[in-house]
Amino acid sequence: MVALEEPPRERTQRADRKIYHLTPAGQERVFQWLSEVSWPRPDLAEFHLKLVAAAQAGLADPVSIVDAQRRELLRRLGDAQRAAMEEPDHSNAGLLLEGVVLRLQADLRWLEACERNWIGRRERS
Repeated sequence: MVALEEPPRERTQRADRKIYHLTPAGQERVFQWLSEVSWPRPDLAEFHLKLVAAAQAGLADPVSIVDAQRRELLRRLGDAQRAAMEEPDHSNAGLLLEGVVLRLQADLRWLEACERNWIGRRERS
């Protein structure tokens, strides 16, 4: 997925410096990773890394990645809310589903903060 590049030696380039680039398979895997919206257990550090990597490498717009993740979380939130409404009051399953709903709402608020951050960066550049 990563290959060593052998550039022509220039006087300004250090002899011990190695340059790597993504192979086509590596590029495909990075694009897959950037478009993943699975969020079984939120890994906020990995998601943040995804946004930074996309922006730094110019591979994708971080705000678009946030939008895709938001759409997925909204879909899951709707599913959880519908399931919670079908449960009788004070049921064990209802309490669990309430926790799922609250977690998804918190994740959505965090995505809003991410979006504000990346839009602000875009406006300052």
